[in-house]
Amino acid sequence: WEFNSSFHQPSAFLMLGIPGLEALHPWISIPFCALYLTALLGNCMILFIIKKTQSLHEPMYYFLSMLAVTDLGLALCTLPTTLGLFWFNLRRIGFDACLTQMYFIHILSFIESSVLLAMAFDRFIAISRPLRHPSILTKATVTKIGLAIVLRGMVSLLPIPFLLKRLTYCGKTELSHSFCFHPDIMNLACADIKVNVFYGMIILLTTVGMDFIFIVLSYILIIKTVISLATKEECLKALNTCVSHICAVLVFFIPMIGLSMIHRFGRNVPPLVNTLVAYTYLIIPPALNPVIYSIKSSHIREALLRALRRKSG
Repeated sequence: WEFNSSFHQPSAFLMLGIPGLEALHPWISIPFCALYLTALLGNCMILFIIKKTQSLHEPMYYFLSMLAVTDLGLALCTLPTTLGLFWFNLRRIGFDACLTQMYFIHILSFIESSVLLAMAFDRFIAISRPLRHPSILTKATVTKIGLAIVLRGMVSLLPIPFLLKRLTYCGKTELSHSFCFHPDIMNLACADIKVNVFYGMIILLTTVGMDFIFIVLSYILIIKTVISLATKEECLKALNTCVSHICAVLVFFIPMIGLSMIHRFGRNVPPLVNTLVAYTYLIIPPALNPVIYSIKSSHIREALLRALRRKSG
């Protein structure tokens, strides 16, 4: 413990893996390694294909590139501590290192939410205003949207580490996961955390909450537009362009909402459920998103097959 005249602050926290299955951590690390490898290789492949294929230089794929970069960041944020714990039982993480990891995990989660909203907006414009789509979402506009997304995440979450550093910590120092999460750290404090709870809830509702509401509204407008199309074939073709995005939205938001509910209201939820939902939230989307887009997007699939044929040739 480091002592200060005004508060106690632990020098480190202790991370937990999967409760009750500590003896099996080396075996459990195998599927985790597979997921991390899929996330890293899959998202790098998406970025490489979009960069090298001139026909993919359009708003939909620029936003997909942003999603891939965000997913890479999320995977790299949790990989060292998760695999370090599973492979070598490295449970200790320094206080400042923990706050840094937490800050980047939350920033990247907020950025992913905003990118999914931008992708919903892109689909709405492409379906409802197909002729004006290139003039509305120009390269400059997409760049500005990307910068606004990053700035919103960085600025809105900037106070969080400082709000945690001002708290007094005593007694328990065990985190619930193999990574640092704001509600997890906050609940270890033996001081008044009302400000942290209030600020965290306000930021979550005004960023991720609003993003989700606007995504739902976008799809309501998309469905209204699609219904007005003349033929069934046109209707199905328009909806087919949204399938990948809908899957990505569900894969991201369902576990995120579940984890938020558990941390705020699930006092009696078994630790194993909490842990599994947290891993689903942070590891599954980065691994599944490139798979979803590779399977469902014919343009990505064709570009990938062309690249493989060139290599084999």
